[in-house]
Amino acid sequence: ADQWRASAFGYTGDPNARTPVIDALAAQSVDFRTAVSVCPVCTPYRAALMTGRYPVSTGMFLNDLYLPDGEVCLAESLQAAGYATGYIGKWHLDGHGRSAFIPPARRQGFDYWKAAECDHNYPKSHYYEGDSPERRNWEGYDAYAQTDDARRYIAAHANGDRPFFLTVSYGTPHFPHGTAPDEFKVLLPPESIRFPPNVPAEKIDDKLRREAQGYYAHGMALDRCVGRLLDALRESGIERDTILVFTSDHGEMMGSHGCPACQKQVPWDESILVPFLLRYPALHGAQGRIVRTPIVTPDILPTLLSLAGVPVPPSVEGEDVSALVRGGGPEDRAVLFMNVAPFDNFSKGREYRGVRTARHSYVRAIDGPWLLYDTAADPHQLRNLADDPAAADLRKELNAKLQAALKRVGDEFKPKAHYLAHHGYRVMANGA
Repeated sequence: ADQWRASAFGYTGDPNARTPVIDALAAQSVDFRTAVSVCPVCTPYRAALMTGRYPVSTGMFLNDLYLPDGEVCLAESLQAAGYATGYIGKWHLDGHGRSAFIPPARRQGFDYWKAAECDHNYPKSHYYEGDSPERRNWEGYDAYAQTDDARRYIAAHANGDRPFFLTVSYGTPHFPHGTAPDEFKVLLPPESIRFPPNVPAEKIDDKLRREAQGYYAHGMALDRCVGRLLDALRESGIERDTILVFTSDHGEMMGSHGCPACQKQVPWDESILVPFLLRYPALHGAQGRIVRTPIVTPDILPTLLSLAGVPVPPSVEGEDVSALVRGGGPEDRAVLFMNVAPFDNFSKGREYRGVRTARHSYVRAIDGPWLLYDTAADPHQLRNLADDPAAADLRKELNAKLQAALKRVGDEFKPKAHYLAHHGYRVMANGA
């Protein structure tokens, strides 16, 4: 999903969420409650997902960039191991224009293709199919049509002589929120929406309520889609032996900490934390469990390849955390997240680097410590301890973990102008 924050589900306690299918899926899955988007905006996240590498290593730290062909991607590794590979939905890694045709040579290892670079006109979004440069449109609300296509793919490949890897990349609940199906919007009148305590009362106006209504309604529609995908796995008789992941690229502030609706990129949990459910009944049975040990986007590729018994490319910088799926692994770790070159005035224009542990979130700006939260005692991140003398030892400990993480990926944490100049990028007002 695109822009679905970790907290906006029934199983995580959001009183506005109507997600019964995903809630049930969480109860059957290894539920990673501290899953961190390495750079909480679309293209940087997607590049890290596909490569297992950090934005400063790939240069993919802005929207609308082209993922270099030299990067070794997830689908390429699985393809080399004999997998059929398929991609349906939003891609946002090609950098040749949001409506441009993406030829097979630029698809990073995916064979089956019904995708578009980027289109948020959900009632009439476009896609390209196979090798044809003919622009097509999904029929009706695109998530429903994409789900139908994914069901057909599953049915066609479930009992073939090759394993398959399918990615279904939905555009919602990313804005515009007003295009969510009316049948779900009526279930959540704007005046009934309850906001968390980190949304300032003066920011809760009619516009914010309408945005939130559409956001949750898009989520309800996707919950239905996930149910239909689960049905397809069951009907095909492969649900026990299929690794199923449900996740999102980044979160959504929706007024938290005074940010407007539709904002991301910032370092608070509403932006950086995403859902991450991994169901693999053949390995962990039907009983799910909650894991609070953090994972971050580059960890996903090596973990999935390990679970599939496929070699991990040497270029990968993320860590294989499959031990956590198997019931072992560390109780805690500090994972690195960042915004290398904020745009559209997101992040209040501040570059940052941060580490997230199971309990703490620590963020540095160029000029020094910015944020420090004890999320066990302060889950809504209302008390910033960055300047608190009583937290000096904790700040020192987390800063050391941050510096170690930066050293491991070779990130010197310089101002964004350094990285823009190094890669020859010119950023326009819309972030392209």
